[in-house]
Amino acid sequence: MIGSGAAGLAAAITAASRRLRVLVAEKAPQFGGTTAYSGGWLWVPHNHAVRADGFEEPEDAPRMYLRAVLGNQYDDRKIDAYLHAAPRMAAFFAGQTAVKFLPGSSVPDFHGHLPGAVKGGRSMVAAPYDGRELGPLLPRLRQPIPETTLCGMGIAAGADLYHFLHATRTFASFLHVARRFGRHLAQRLRHGRGMQLVNGNALAARLLRSAADLNIGLHENLEAKRLIIEQGRVAGALFNAPHGPCAIRARRAVILATGGFPHDALRQQTLFAHVRAGTPHASAAPMENNGAGLRLGEQAGGQVRADLVDAAAWAPVSLPPRRDGSVGRYPHLIDRAKPGLIAVTADGRRFVNEAGPYHDFMRALFAATPTGRSVAAWLICDFRFLHRYGLGAVKPFPVPKGFYLRTGYLKRGNSLAALAAACGIDAAALADSVATHNADAASGEDRAFGRGGTPFQRAGGDARISPNPCLAPIATPPFYAVKIVPGSLGTFAGLNTDEHARVLDAAGQPVPGLFAVGNDMASIMGGHYPSGGITLGPAMTFGWLAAHFIADHQES
Repeated sequence: MIGSGAAGLAAAITAASRRLRVLVAEKAPQFGGTTAYSGGWLWVPHNHAVRADGFEEPEDAPRMYLRAVLGNQYDDRKIDAYLHAAPRMAAFFAGQTAVKFLPGSSVPDFHGHLPGAVKGGRSMVAAPYDGRELGPLLPRLRQPIPETTLCGMGIAAGADLYHFLHATRTFASFLHVARRFGRHLAQRLRHGRGMQLVNGNALAARLLRSAADLNIGLHENLEAKRLIIEQGRVAGALFNAPHGPCAIRARRAVILATGGFPHDALRQQTLFAHVRAGTPHASAAPMENNGAGLRLGEQAGGQVRADLVDAAAWAPVSLPPRRDGSVGRYPHLIDRAKPGLIAVTADGRRFVNEAGPYHDFMRALFAATPTGRSVAAWLICDFRFLHRYGLGAVKPFPVPKGFYLRTGYLKRGNSLAALAAACGIDAAALADSVATHNADAASGEDRAFGRGGTPFQRAGGDARISPNPCLAPIATPPFYAVKIVPGSLGTFAGLNTDEHARVLDAAGQPVPGLFAVGNDMASIMGGHYPSGGITLGPAMTFGWLAAHFIADHQES
C-alpha cells in the first residue's frame, strides 16, 4: 500500500481482515494524507447510519440524481459497483473496526433542483475520536489545517459548529464553547495538543487505530520511487527510506493511494487551464501530494484520464500568512453561504451564487475572468458579518483580528470606496453591487443568482435570518474583504481503472498486480461534484473493493 489516506488505509484494513499480509508506505512524516485535513464526510446512499436514523429512499433514487449531474460522464459499471458496495463497506468498518460514523440525515445534495436530489440522508461523517486511544500513534497522525481550527481545536460540523458561531448570542452556545475550550486547554497542557479529534482528522485516526489493531506494518518517511516489474507484472516497489534505498516486494499486488497531483506543477500545466494562462494554483491538499502515484502507474503502462469535465475538485482558497513566515491555504467552504457577504471580481461585479457549492463557485470565477487576467476575486462583508461569522482564517468575535489586518490578509475600509481602494476594486461598481444586494436582502430574493434557492444553500446560511437565511445587508462599517484565488481540495483526473480499481493500460486491459484508489484513481464522478463526500466515499469503497478482489484472486 503506497499512501495512508482513507483510501489506502481502508484497503489495507480490508486486506488484513482477509488474512493478507499488508504494509503501508507513507512518504510524509505523518499518516493521514488529505483525509486528515478534510471534513470527514462520505457520500454513501443507503448507509446504515442514516437508516438507523429513520431515513429510507427508493433503491434507484441515487442513480437518478447521478445521471442528472454526470450526464455523459455516467459510467454504469463503476457507479453500479460503487452504489452496491458503499453501504456494505460502511457496515464493515462500523461493525469490525474502530471506525464509527454519525448520520448526515439533514445534509442535502449540492444540486437540489435536479431530479433525484434529496434534502439529506445520503451522507455520513466520522464520529469524534479521543486521541488518547491512539497511544504512541498520536504523534504520527497528521494534524488538521491550523487555520480551520481554534488554537488547534477542531470544530465538528453540525451542532458543534453551530454553537461556536452563536457563542456570543445564546447562553447555551456560550456554555458549550466554554466547556470545549476549557477541556482543550487542559489537554494541551497535559498532552501538547487537543485530544478530541473531529471531522477528517477523526476518520484518519480511527483508520490508523484499526490498522494498528490488525498488526499492519505502518511506515512513514518511505517514498516510492519506482515500481518493480517482472514478466509484465508489478511485483513491488523501490523506496527511499531514512536509512537509504530499499526494495519491498509484493506477492499479490501494489495499491497506489498517494493523493493525486494537486502539487505537481508539470501536470497542472497540462490539465489546469488557469495555470497555463499564468495564474498559480493553491491547493489546500498536503504538499506531499505531488502526483507520484500517477507517475508510478504510468511507468507500468497505466493511463491518466484527461477527458474529465474538471481535473480537480475546485475550491476558492485564500492565503493567510502565518507567524512563522509561511503561508497557509484556507478553503472557503462555509463562510460564503452566510448572510451578509458577496463575491466580486476586480471590476466590482458579482459573478456567482455565493452560497452554491465550492466547485461551482470556482467554475463561475473561471468563466468570469477575461483572457489575460489573473483569476482572483474578493469576498466582501461588513462589521456585523465579521463579528458574527468570521471570514476565512479570521475568526468571529472575540478572537482578535489584528494580525490579519497588519499582514494585509484582511482588508478594511471605513467606507466601500476606501475598501475598494485597498483591494484594487472598481469603487463605483462595488457600491452599485452592494446597493443591489442590499435591496435583494430586504426582499429576500437574489434576483441575479437565486441565492438561497436550494436546500444545500439554505443549510449553509443562518436559520435565524428571514425571509432568506443566505441574504442580509452589507451596511455596517467598517467593511472588510479577503482575496481568494484558484485552489482545490484534491484532484479528479487520475489513472484509468475498472470497477475493481485495477489500473488499465492503453488497450483497456488490467495491468497485472497494480491497483489505484482515492485520488490516484480517476474520479467515478467524471469531474463533477454532486455532493459533499464524493471523494472519501468512493475512496474507502474502492479501497475495500480492491482488497477483496486481491484476496479472492491469486493472480490479481
